[in-house]
Amino acid sequence: MEAGSATEALEQQAGEMGPGPGPGPGPGPGPGPEPQPQPRKLLCAEFASITSSDPGLARRYLAEHDWHMQTALNAFFEPPVDQPDGGRQARTSPESCIDLTADITTSSAVVNNTDCRQQEDDSRFSLITWNIDGLDLGNQQDRARGVCSYLALYSPDVVFLQEVIPPYFAYLQKRALTYTIIPGNIEGYFTAIMLKNSRVKFLRQEIIPFPTTSMMRNLLVVHVNICGNELCLMTSHLESTRNHAKERLNQLRKVIKTMQEVSESTTVIFGGDTNLRDHEVTEVGGLPNNILDIWEFLGKPGHCRYTWDTNCNTNLDADYKCKFRFDRILFRTAAEGGQVIPRSLDLIGLEKLDCGRFPSDHWGLLCDFDVIL
Repeated sequence: MEAGSATEALEQQAGEMGPGPGPGPGPGPGPGPEPQPQPRKLLCAEFASITSSDPGLARRYLAEHDWHMQTALNAFFEPPVDQPDGGRQARTSPESCIDLTADITTSSAVVNNTDCRQQEDDSRFSLITWNIDGLDLGNQQDRARGVCSYLALYSPDVVFLQEVIPPYFAYLQKRALTYTIIPGNIEGYFTAIMLKNSRVKFLRQEIIPFPTTSMMRNLLVVHVNICGNELCLMTSHLESTRNHAKERLNQLRKVIKTMQEVSESTTVIFGGDTNLRDHEVTEVGGLPNNILDIWEFLGKPGHCRYTWDTNCNTNLDADYKCKFRFDRILFRTAAEGGQVIPRSLDLIGLEKLDCGRFPSDHWGLLCDFDVIL
């Protein structure tokens, strides 16, 4: 779920924010002026949105931690050992306590070696990036099962996931039997990269922190070999909401810098929930000449422009109607050796599940690449 997504629509319908996320964390430790009521109200709304909790619980957590957003989030996602639920019973539903792995043996949608879409063709490979909305506890098992059904259907070589939570991660580990899954964290909510073992050789990984994030964000980097070509794969969930644009743009600059620093003999692919508005890319000076936005590279196809669309996606049950191109894939092809060229781009997750909801409030992106040796 897009943190603060309930307020995002106001950006298109009006030029100001309604009740929604605030400008950032509260004051630092030690003496100093207390925050004014309005910033505290906004902090509560942001905390509630990130954690899918109610404003009352958000206020309690923030007040107990001196209105430090990151500290309060850490406390929420890492409850004390002697209080397993961290006092969060008011915000959880019975579904949130479900062991997502309980139906593994009875499900027919386990991700395995069956690949109906393509045989092992070294001239092509495929990638999915998807914010799977793990923070939404509603119909969580049905939606997780739905995501795995898409992975079984398309059998992508690489998967970038955002908003993974520990139970969801354990579920994927037991269901995606032929993938290596590399998480960007193991607590709270985080990103992950999945690599199909039969197609992708893992080389090494690193996690690059975003030092000033207030939303537990970082950059996950994995180096691999696909079809004899070295690739550097990156995913992230950049800072959410309009009020955090400054931090988001700092994170985008870090992503671009990291892509540029990779050896020119290596193809680099970044994908994830960027939360970017087009004008924000312009504000950082645009993308370097050798880094391309795949949607733009393929001619800006209208059918896959918007990945967060409350006109069509009813998971948020939102009264407002808006759409954004939050989820993006960037690439920089190798300067020498084999070339990796984007071939097509499509949205996935467009069908409602039997529970009446979509797998996520975001559509996923499926990208096919040609490998030219």
